Amino acid sequence: MVEVVANLHMHTPYSDGEKYHRDIARAAAKAKIDVVITTDHNVWVRGIDGYYDDVLVLTGEEVHNPQRLPQVNHCLIYTAGDEMAPFATNPQTLVSETVKRGGLAFFAHPFEHASPLSQDFAAIPWVDWDVRDVSGIEVWNYMTEFKSRLWSWPAAALYAFVPSFVIFGPFAETLRKWDALLAQGKRVVIIGNSDAHGTPFNLGPIRREVFPYEYLFRCVNTHLLLDQPLIRQAGRDKALVYDALRAGRCFVGYDLAGSTRGFQFTARSGADVASMGGELSRRGATRFEIRCPSPGLIRLIRNGQTVTTAYGKSLIHMTAEPGIYRVEVKRLFRLWLRGWIYSNPIYLK
Repeated sequence: MVEVVANLHMHTPYSDGEKYHRDIARAAAKAKIDVVITTDHNVWVRGIDGYYDDVLVLTGEEVHNPQRLPQVNHCLIYTAGDEMAPFATNPQTLVSETVKRGGLAFFAHPFEHASPLSQDFAAIPWVDWDVRDVSGIEVWNYMTEFKSRLWSWPAAALYAFVPSFVIFGPFAETLRKWDALLAQGKRVVIIGNSDAHGTPFNLGPIRREVFPYEYLFRCVNTHLLLDQPLIRQAGRDKALVYDALRAGRCFVGYDLAGSTRGFQFTARSGADVASMGGELSRRGATRFEIRCPSPGLIRLIRNGQTVTTAYGKSLIHMTAEPGIYRVEVKRLFRLWLRGWIYSNPIYLK
């Protein structure tokens, strides 16, 4: 497997972002990001997909129903090859039409907490959880988490200069919902993103671009495990990226707290081996191996419950119990143990 770092949720001036695709690619290159997918609101921008500054730039869409108030149900659409906003009024129709076109649908920022400071910081959660055939959920959205910490103007002014002090990890309710969906037999892939806009913030006399694209690309990303390396052939490389995303061969990493490149989570039973997104049939005992690029507090989780923990760069666990296994790793950063790595599951039968 070949690891690439991707950010799958951001905006351009085609909706409410500040920078166009080429400038976003430059920012991504500086942050050592391999792949970005722009997701403008209710507009699919055609003719953009390709390489810019050695970064593969692809276009998706963030679809919602603007007539529904208060706002809910933002959905990230990838590789549908069509404008999907006309289906926004019915979430099930939107997902079904996306799947029909061979696309992927991910619920964006499914849990949010509003800030009292402005209507611009209203919560936009996902509420229609009975929708079928969803590909996955955005388990960690950097800007969603930051917004939830803005409980006063003095706090907002402080956090505008040191945002990393208030970033701790995915919301607990998002992780619980994910585990509940997995328990229902749904193969739900998780991703983590920046939700970058590049918008300047005005805090009294202070006007500052608090979250430049480059900064956010150094924070929460989705690390994809590809079958083959990228070779700068856009069509072929695009297929590799979406194949990995569809299969759940990926993990979410908070790279500002320490590079998460090189994280591994595998299971072996007999001669058979599975990694994230894979399924493994037991042939006696199964050996789970977790490898981290730096020390952290590692948790192996089965069916939503912690099986074992270890502090360090590795964890090995033997079991004969079937279930849905995933990993969470926390790391000491900015004087606090913060969320660092969140794996997709291995399904042990």
